[in-house]
Amino acid sequence: MTDRLNLLTDIEGVSVGHATDLALGSGVTVVVFDEPAIASGSVLGGAPGGRDTALLDPAMTVEKVDALVLSGGSAFGLDAAGGVQAGLREIGRGLQVGSTKVPIVPQAILMDLLNGGNKDWGLHSPYREMGYEAFKAAAKGAFALGTVGAGTGSTTATVKGGLGSASVVSSKGHRIAALVAVNALGSATVGDGPHFWAAPFEEGAEFGGLGLPERFTASDTSLRLKGVNLKATTIGLVVTDARITKAQAHRLSIMAQDGLARAVLPAHLPADGDTVFAAATGKIALDDPMDFMELCHLATLTFARAVARGIYEATALPVAGAQASWRDRHG
Repeated sequence: MTDRLNLLTDIEGVSVGHATDLALGSGVTVVVFDEPAIASGSVLGGAPGGRDTALLDPAMTVEKVDALVLSGGSAFGLDAAGGVQAGLREIGRGLQVGSTKVPIVPQAILMDLLNGGNKDWGLHSPYREMGYEAFKAAAKGAFALGTVGAGTGSTTATVKGGLGSASVVSSKGHRIAALVAVNALGSATVGDGPHFWAAPFEEGAEFGGLGLPERFTASDTSLRLKGVNLKATTIGLVVTDARITKAQAHRLSIMAQDGLARAVLPAHLPADGDTVFAAATGKIALDDPMDFMELCHLATLTFARAVARGIYEATALPVAGAQASWRDRHG
């Protein structure tokens, strides 16, 4: 469709906002829904960090969320959701509980404390204020990718990580889009070269149009990890405008995790905390069970594309010894 930006905001009723601190080497990204959205999620990494993620289990009572948060800062970054809650409360949003409202804001965090940025923030971490800042900045339309928001301090085994997004329209006109902060312990690129594992799913030249290498060697698939610092975890989400259940949202999150496993080698390691949310605005009904099957397939492909875009758009942090970006190494 001609109005598609290839971003999460291609889903009607969804806004995205960033807070970025290059000196800190970290940031926050917030996804705000105009109306509460059906949501679930899945955790396949061995070392996750999250807030209010248990309520996303399909067996739990609360079905809808007001916003979703992705943040750097490891466990310190969990303060960011409090800032987003403050912003939502300020405008009267939240789940009605008796005479009060409680904004529902699940969050996932990644580990970026050892990337060279200045983490000497004093008594309290800056993430609550950054969460509020990102909420206030949330808007529809185009938004920045790469070294921004939750992707600011991200790294991978080979090149600088970053924030990526992608979208697609199904054969029946349903939209699904992904947003991901790529901070993988593994690598999104093949061997030491410029090619992306997600190349078979690329649309146009959204991450360089290089395709796959003409041939693979044993070293291309050998284990490449960041090392002992374990600055790990890829976090993200997929959103659709289809009308689905909480259980179906859970399945979409798992299918998006499949996309992560196609875009990063290896994924879901014991020291990763790979967490993916899935949400639905429910604007367009699904008329046939096969329509949901197609959305599952597209969740995989779109998440893989978003991973590669996050790496492709990233720039190195302006700190000594910062990891080089894909563009630094491959032009």
